[in-house]
Amino acid sequence: MTTWLSSAAVVLAVLAALSLVIFTVLTGVPTLSSRRDEIDEVIALLKRANLPGRAVIVDLGSGWGALVVALARAFPEASVEGIEISLLAHLISRLRTYGLPNVSLRWGNFYRCDFRRADAIVCYLITSVMPAVSDLLDRSLRPGAVVVSNTFLFRERAIASLRRAGRRGVAALYVWPARHWVVDDEE
Repeated sequence: MTTWLSSAAVVLAVLAALSLVIFTVLTGVPTLSSRRDEIDEVIALLKRANLPGRAVIVDLGSGWGALVVALARAFPEASVEGIEISLLAHLISRLRTYGLPNVSLRWGNFYRCDFRRADAIVCYLITSVMPAVSDLLDRSLRPGAVVVSNTFLFRERAIASLRRAGRRGVAALYVWPARHWVVDDEE
């Protein structure tokens, strides 16, 4: 019996590791977890944004669920949605959010989602995917919704507010589409 359990544990560990590697290769984004100081800065920026009481807050690439749990507790009247493509991280998130009535989690690719209902988007991704995420938000996020990005910024977008988020970087608040205005000097 002990040998069977040990073998099963090894197989599960290998499958878990493969899951993380496969989804990192597919998406180009490792399954990262926000640290407590980073989470605090994201929440502070969202509070500064004066979201409606029953806001819809969506975490793109919600990973292991640390930010989703913190958001659900900080905004108890809000609906907090997490979207994660890594099955293992999604399952761990389900365990972590059990009993939180204002949380819903989806296993899948957030590029296939519609964000028109979202009042706020939060993300902790990496530089290489930010242009594609920016395009996605341009297509599916209503103007005036807020976006908070942890560490990795949207280039060529106007930042409404910025906070230091630990040693890794900053958390930036955008009011979408957050376009820089270009002045035509050819007159």
